[in-house]
Amino acid sequence: MESSPHRLTVFVQQRDAVMHLPAKIGDYTDFYSSIHHATNVGTMFRGKESALMPNWKYLPVGYHGRASSVVVSGTPIRRPRGQTLPVDGAAPVYGPCRLMDFELEVAFFVGGPATRLGESIPAAKAYDHIFGMVTMNDWSARDIQKWEYVPLGPFTAKNLGTTISPWVVTMEALEPFKVPNMPQNPDPFPYLHHEGSCNFDIKLEVDIKGKVLRGILCTKKCSLLNSRPPGPQDVATTVTRSNYKFMYWTPQQQLAQHTVTGCNLNPGDLMASGTISGETVDSYGSMLELSWKGTKPVPLKDGTVRKFLQDGDEVSIKGFCVGENYRIGFGPCVGKLLPTNPE
Repeated sequence: MESSPHRLTVFVQQRDAVMHLPAKIGDYTDFYSSIHHATNVGTMFRGKESALMPNWKYLPVGYHGRASSVVVSGTPIRRPRGQTLPVDGAAPVYGPCRLMDFELEVAFFVGGPATRLGESIPAAKAYDHIFGMVTMNDWSARDIQKWEYVPLGPFTAKNLGTTISPWVVTMEALEPFKVPNMPQNPDPFPYLHHEGSCNFDIKLEVDIKGKVLRGILCTKKCSLLNSRPPGPQDVATTVTRSNYKFMYWTPQQQLAQHTVTGCNLNPGDLMASGTISGETVDSYGSMLELSWKGTKPVPLKDGTVRKFLQDGDEVSIKGFCVGENYRIGFGPCVGKLLPTNPE
């Protein structure tokens, strides 16, 4: 390759490449398929005994998102405004979101051919319609979400921006990293049955990088920070390490549920996993869980703490599979949270 006369015209350095959305996204659906995440959130708001809703183990729950606000890695996200209910039982207020969050997700792109309205795809045949996967950050305004989601589910709390990685890892590339599907009880209906595994050992990490000023921050490391010249400091902290293998519902089952009513699909449609959390605190896939609804501050390496995201925070999601002497990466999935636009 080094001696090829076409090398300089065919290849460019990754740092010089301009990344774009990998497909024209016509429709976007977000599922809720991690049992640990669903259990955590349900426990917070309904108690341990009623953590999972009655339908959760019978079908892959999801909602239709906003395709127009799916953006490529590197696109900044603005803190949104909206209605919230700071005090239960009081009147709602309007203003900037106070509880901004990330959601660690993996999404898959639908491949061709397109299906017709009225045509359904059982899980046993769904794999042929799945092209490949990307990592995703489903930015979420938790306080807006809490007030608006009853009775029809997520709306403006989720349409403010969704970040995905710029290239697609094909299902063929992921084939060596298949792992057994999570046991499902009760047994799913026949249209949700498929042979073999459609779960993957994809290692996932989330970093938060905040900006602080040396000489102003004072913590246990105050003397160390003050010994350096004043100026900006960017320090990344890995706040969670999770894995796609924690998914309860598989991509094949998600696609089957999506089409069971005859909903038609087109190449480029995007379907996301929902927040991916593991069993342990260090594998939770959102600040809502990591801080347990804001009751347990998460420490960062720069000496600050987070309950939810602050303006200027940069969130980076990493996904990769590790083979023998090789590694498959999903590329960057990065976004910085900017302050609310002035009215």
